[in-house]
Amino acid sequence: MLNKKPSLGFIGIGLMGKPMTLRLLDAGFSVNVWNRSPEKLQPVIEAGAKACVSVAELVRVSEVIILCLADTAVVELVVLNNIAPNGAAGKLLIDLSSIHPENTRQLAALLHQKCGMGWVDAPVSGGVAGAEQGSLAIMAGGSAEHIEVARIVLAPLYKQLTHMGEVGCGQITKICNQMIVGCNVLVIAEMMALAKQAGVDAGQIPVALAGGFADSKPLQIVAPEMAVEAFEPVKWRVKTLLKDLNMAADLSAKQGTSVPMSALAAQLMQLHGSHGYLEQDPSTLIKLYSKTDA
Repeated sequence: MLNKKPSLGFIGIGLMGKPMTLRLLDAGFSVNVWNRSPEKLQPVIEAGAKACVSVAELVRVSEVIILCLADTAVVELVVLNNIAPNGAAGKLLIDLSSIHPENTRQLAALLHQKCGMGWVDAPVSGGVAGAEQGSLAIMAGGSAEHIEVARIVLAPLYKQLTHMGEVGCGQITKICNQMIVGCNVLVIAEMMALAKQAGVDAGQIPVALAGGFADSKPLQIVAPEMAVEAFEPVKWRVKTLLKDLNMAADLSAKQGTSVPMSALAAQLMQLHGSHGYLEQDPSTLIKLYSKTDA
């Protein structure tokens, strides 16, 4: 059984990983860290995190290993090459990344077989602001015992953590979340471009719609940015939404269902990305509908 405040190992100190690690440190956790780009570790080291020279070292000195990585391929690489060979029974892996549920289940089974470690898939929603404020929504998959550990460890990060079922169910729920977000952001971009071209003060759109049936967090976050074309700093990326929408299409095909709106959203996102916007903020999607950028 893990301690009430187990030692943590955090892998992936990026846009989301940095504020998460800082909140875990503020909550009194001992946090070991590793990142592919070591220079990104400096802010969390200054806050009290311990830098490890390798993932293998981090796994050996940590009871709970937390991943916050870019995609399925990166998670697979880290787990297969570094975590499985160095893990031990009684330790737990919590994956905050958004990856394919099928791969999640395969990796969880392999990790348990190789070293006896447990797995919780716990993708998050709420963006960088949610990570900074500790108000993330976390959708988790795993055994009840492991979920309870995750609730304790991740408490500084979330407003709500919901147990969605067995391993993989958290990732499926995150895909559902991203289907809504992706389609929502695209229609907001389409709407804002139309409003601007038709002579409306687009900056007033989120004000006018606040509290109404069309209101949403994406509207209040991205519409003001779109109105003035303020695309920096990048708080999330087009490629992240595209990755998740592509997973939705793949999951749908495997289940024998159809997701035509999400599939179209993926195509439009891919088109936008092909114009050089993959690494940019999704608020840039307004350019997809702008006459001057057609």
